Amino acid sequence: MGELRDSARQRLRDTIVDAARAQTVASGWDGVRMNGVATAAGVSRQTVYNEFGSRAGLAEALARREVDRFVADVRAALREYGADVRAGAYAAIRHTLAESAGNPLIKAILTSARGGSDALLPYLTTRAELVLTEASGALLEWAGTHLPAADPAALAFAADTVVRLVVSHIVLPGAPIDQTAAALADLAVHLFLTTATP
Repeated sequence: MGELRDSARQRLRDTIVDAARAQTVASGWDGVRMNGVATAAGVSRQTVYNEFGSRAGLAEALARREVDRFVADVRAALREYGADVRAGAYAAIRHTLAESAGNPLIKAILTSARGGSDALLPYLTTRAELVLTEASGALLEWAGTHLPAADPAALAFAADTVVRLVVSHIVLPGAPIDQTAAALADLAVHLFLTTATP
């Protein structure tokens, strides 16, 4: 019975987050209202508040779901290339940059920020703990398998640095995706492989 209840609640939360995502893509986060999200999700406004507590809680849930999806893709790319550090790093970074460039929610966040509204941008920048923790965790999990001799502190710093640089290039792209991914993958190789150097 508890599993059924949890499953139903997760479906409810997913429906609400879907509605918030659709409205953010359509009109930016500033245009999203709890009442509008509730109507689009087919629930009461109070239900939205009960599930997420506040508009900030809903924003965090929206950010978390996007991050979880991106990190799952990163894990898959790293797994596909196994111990080939360069190939895995390139595939994961290139996929992240390409998906971000085509992701309507990321576009809405960045477009809103360029227009003077940065309500969701902190989830990628100044309040990016979620992104940094989850993405670095995926890199550390992979590196723990394929670079067992690495110094843990140096490895954590390397993973954090790579993630921060990728996020920076998502927010302010400076070159074509393939070129950026290749340069960042080369840097990742250097950072990761030197963690095992005495």
